[in-house]
Amino acid sequence: MENVTILPGFCMKITGRTRIIGIFGYPVEHTLSPAMHNAAFEHLGLDYCYLPFLVRPEALQQAVEAIRALSLRGVNITVPHKEAVIPLLDEVSSEAAFIGAVNTVVNKNGILTGYNTDGRGFMLSLSARDLDVSNRKILMVGAGGAARAVSYYLSDKAKELVIYNRGVEKLEKLVADLSTVRANVSAMKRLCGIEQFDIIVNATSLGLHRDDPLPVDPTLLAGNQIVCDLIYRKTPLLTAAEKQGCTTVDGLGMLLYQGVLAFELWTEKTAPAEVMKKALLTRISQ
Repeated sequence: MENVTILPGFCMKITGRTRIIGIFGYPVEHTLSPAMHNAAFEHLGLDYCYLPFLVRPEALQQAVEAIRALSLRGVNITVPHKEAVIPLLDEVSSEAAFIGAVNTVVNKNGILTGYNTDGRGFMLSLSARDLDVSNRKILMVGAGGAARAVSYYLSDKAKELVIYNRGVEKLEKLVADLSTVRANVSAMKRLCGIEQFDIIVNATSLGLHRDDPLPVDPTLLAGNQIVCDLIYRKTPLLTAAEKQGCTTVDGLGMLLYQGVLAFELWTEKTAPAEVMKKALLTRISQ
């Protein structure tokens, strides 16, 4: 028992009636989701507990089956499972099907339904800052899963959405998919003319590591632009953009609001967003 740590006020509250929610990922040690969700459950007095589950790719099917077998209320899905989980579910929302990725699963009487709250979470993060993307010219850098989720909603509001990605195959696939429902989306094969855009969104992973190259050259920014990064901390791109006079938005708001939306899907109650935000900030500062 020498190496066992018991967290007072948390583990001791779990009873036979406690509903379990979790997150499936590989790796999953870095996740901030337990902090914000457990803070929200405690604030509302809900008998729920949110736990991280390390799920290797080869064990994903068994893990999904365990949602039913263990009567979990639901789970979040993170990398690398967001796409692979889809055929293992009973139902998938229309937006998740279009995006091709699921980040939230709800178990209702043994029926597993997949949702994607990332894109709506991003849009809510902009609204919380009173930033309106309607009729704006937007450049998105990246064409991966996060880009697909966010571009689905941005293209609905933007005057024009231009997408750049180093890998041409993913770029063309995303633009082709969006073009089936939107008429204002186009591909940029060579990154140039960034000063003409009102909003620039980095949806790549560039910025996670200190030695990463910047996704765009900040010296080319016009200074009156909005620069967003889906990475939840202040990245070198955002620091450089601020020096150019741009308004910057990091990905913490998207992380928060995708969690808010997931919380409401699981509990059918209004999420305490400020409580969840405070828990995230506290966890990040540790």
